[in-house]
Amino acid sequence: MNMPEIALLIPCYNEAPTIAKVIDEAREFIPEATIYVFDNNSTDGTGDIARAKGVQVVDEPRQGKGNVVEAMLRKVEADCYIMVDGDDTYDLSSAREMARQVLADKVDMVVGDRLAGAYYAENKRPFHGFGNAVVTFLVRLLFGKGIKDVMTGYRAFSRRFAKAFKPRTHGFEIETELSIFALYRRMKIATMTIGYRDRPEGCFSKLNTYRDGIKILALIARCFFRLRPLAAMSTLAALFFLVSAILLPVGFLAVPTTPIIMTGVVFLVLSIFLLATGILLDAFKKE
Repeated sequence: MNMPEIALLIPCYNEAPTIAKVIDEAREFIPEATIYVFDNNSTDGTGDIARAKGVQVVDEPRQGKGNVVEAMLRKVEADCYIMVDGDDTYDLSSAREMARQVLADKVDMVVGDRLAGAYYAENKRPFHGFGNAVVTFLVRLLFGKGIKDVMTGYRAFSRRFAKAFKPRTHGFEIETELSIFALYRRMKIATMTIGYRDRPEGCFSKLNTYRDGIKILALIARCFFRLRPLAAMSTLAALFFLVSAILLPVGFLAVPTTPIIMTGVVFLVLSIFLLATGILLDAFKKE
């Protein structure tokens, strides 16, 4: 029988101080994997360092991590894909077990859970930790509770997952999109607590807490309305109905005025319209 092919994918943008160490650690813990470094317009020689280490380097000119992930999953053929950042924050000693779960247990996505490990102790950016918690809470609330660390960059995928996933985002929203896709499609998901360490001295996160945080929240909202339109529109309809339920009694009884009554009626009609729209969208939605 042919041995299964394992691809270890490293998306990189200016990771010269750490990429060599990540490659060495990958070779130590999962030597059977073919290592690919996808260089996203680095200006600090990241690609040259990776080439000197003897791994395959693919240049991806479209800026943004989402574009890099799309290229990795589209261009590389393997039976198991392991994705890990090039910033040396993840402990790769769990890579082989991740691959085993994909190949032997037929798991579609293994999620490396930082939050259950040392993340909050190691992470020196408190707003990043807060953002992780908020995003994870919203995704679990709206799409299911199968993933405890929605924004982790350390995952393993089956071939089925890799070829079915078609990203719609271009930047740091990609991890959230991967998580929502797996939950919505009811893929087989496993979680592993992983080792995490903060970036070494001289390395800086490319994620902007506020700008990228807003993009991630917008992605969650878009996915909620696109994938679960009845639930989304019903939520809005309930809010509009609540407003009308407050205004109409006030308009008729407490402070009898036509404007308040008319406003209450408008909100009531809008709530009915939103509910009907949600029913129609749910009937004709495209995944």
